[in-house]
Amino acid sequence: MPAEQEYVLKMEHISKEYSGNRVLKDVSLHIRPGEIHALMGENGAGKSTLMNILFGMPVIHTTGGFEGTVEVAGEPAKIDTPLKAMELGIGMVHQEFMLIPGFTVTENIKVGREISHPNLVSRLAGRSMETLDLDAMARDAKKALDTIGLAIGENALVRGLPVGYMQFIEIAREIDKRGIRLLVFDEPTAVLTESEADRLLEAMRTISAQGIAIIFITHRLDEVMAVADSLTVLRDGEFVARREVKETSAVEIAELMIGRKVEKLVEADGEDTRDLSDENIAVSLRDYHVDMPGEQVKGVDLDIRQGEIFGIGGLAGQGKLGIPNGIMGLYDTTGEVKIAGKPVDLGKLGEALRNKVAFVSEDRRGVGLLLEESIEENIVFSALEVNNDFTKKIGFFRLYDSKKAKAYAQEMVERLDIRCTGIRQHAGRLSGGNQQKVCLARALALNPEILFVSEPTRGIDIGAKKLVLEYLTKLNREQGMTVIVVSSELVELRSICDRIAIVSDGKINGILAPDASDADFGLAMSGTRKGGKAHG
Repeated sequence: MPAEQEYVLKMEHISKEYSGNRVLKDVSLHIRPGEIHALMGENGAGKSTLMNILFGMPVIHTTGGFEGTVEVAGEPAKIDTPLKAMELGIGMVHQEFMLIPGFTVTENIKVGREISHPNLVSRLAGRSMETLDLDAMARDAKKALDTIGLAIGENALVRGLPVGYMQFIEIAREIDKRGIRLLVFDEPTAVLTESEADRLLEAMRTISAQGIAIIFITHRLDEVMAVADSLTVLRDGEFVARREVKETSAVEIAELMIGRKVEKLVEADGEDTRDLSDENIAVSLRDYHVDMPGEQVKGVDLDIRQGEIFGIGGLAGQGKLGIPNGIMGLYDTTGEVKIAGKPVDLGKLGEALRNKVAFVSEDRRGVGLLLEESIEENIVFSALEVNNDFTKKIGFFRLYDSKKAKAYAQEMVERLDIRCTGIRQHAGRLSGGNQQKVCLARALALNPEILFVSEPTRGIDIGAKKLVLEYLTKLNREQGMTVIVVSSELVELRSICDRIAIVSDGKINGILAPDASDADFGLAMSGTRKGGKAHG
């Protein structure tokens, strides 16, 4: 093979920034023809941005483009539209299916590339009126299906087919494209059963054996070890390492993905005098399931001690967000939930709130805030509704105590450093970080004994992050509040938590000490390590 053709794809020194924030910094990616190359990294590592550049997505070119070079099959390539990527033989199998349910398998595979021949009408009215050559299309579809080993009739309707079949039809559609050189699989097994996932990995081997390269985006280390030839690890937008799979191990890959200096973002003041005993359990879950789309919980057993800061971590879509959302009654749950030893019926709306549990949602705009109302109204709203706080009794009536509400809102604005023009400013006009602080202030107005905080520092700067985390630690130390932090930011969890549960595929895959090794965290997050006691 000529030297310049050694790689089907070379992306070199790629950098990209959005609004002054560098999300990729000098990243390189090299893919050989016919190899399965795993692209790995935590959420936010830069994988999606790198693929958006490869596919010439508008989000890249409408925000100033990128730095670096791209070569396809040894030739410089300017990929400024998805169509250009397709012309160069680059295809993608999406996690969300792009199929048309009312079409047959053949029609879905050939959509946009139909085979037709002229007729009398088309000679007068143009190509759009040509007759479809259904037999030729069916032959192409069957060939593509046979290539990946899917035994299904090419004329079957897509509607009603199992999820696994839909994934394979997506792949067949890409395979059918002429001159396909490189296929990107984006978390392809995330929605598949174990047996479907095994079949998919086998299909990937079949495809690569024909000289088609595959970029395999996944966080599942066992799949990488089983099927990939090589891998690239990204971390915080930077290239970390390229490895041949046969020369590495799951432990090393996990360390590469997670490994970073764990800085103590927060230092707790004074001596820790808390009694975190197994005798006093704040939250107990047994066979706990939550039907939250995209964040399903599939049978969790967990004990959270009274007075501890407990972390719940894991990759996106693995179920960590489902745990607090279920407890707050926002989604259907099954199993046993006890708060301070007392069984709680989550079928009753507001049951958790009545049991002194408060929640700061990850969806601050959708669930957390009344965007058209003032900061003051947002802060006191829940306490007013649930506990009749911020009211005064006059005769038989309870009236809004605006003096008390104003004073409390003003106190929280100062304490949490909420940057605003005043407590009458609409919450919808605040920055994301300040909206997050308003959500926290509202939860604290309930005087909870247990506080769930989901993604507390998402989208806020390092200074605001430190302030929020310090305040959570202060609440825990000074008021004895049990604080449960659900976060994708492992560094934050390791900085303030006493213990951290890692959720993978809807279940707890390990409960770790914050100073456990990077390898332990990486393996637990990738679904490989079954470590830690579920309620230890």
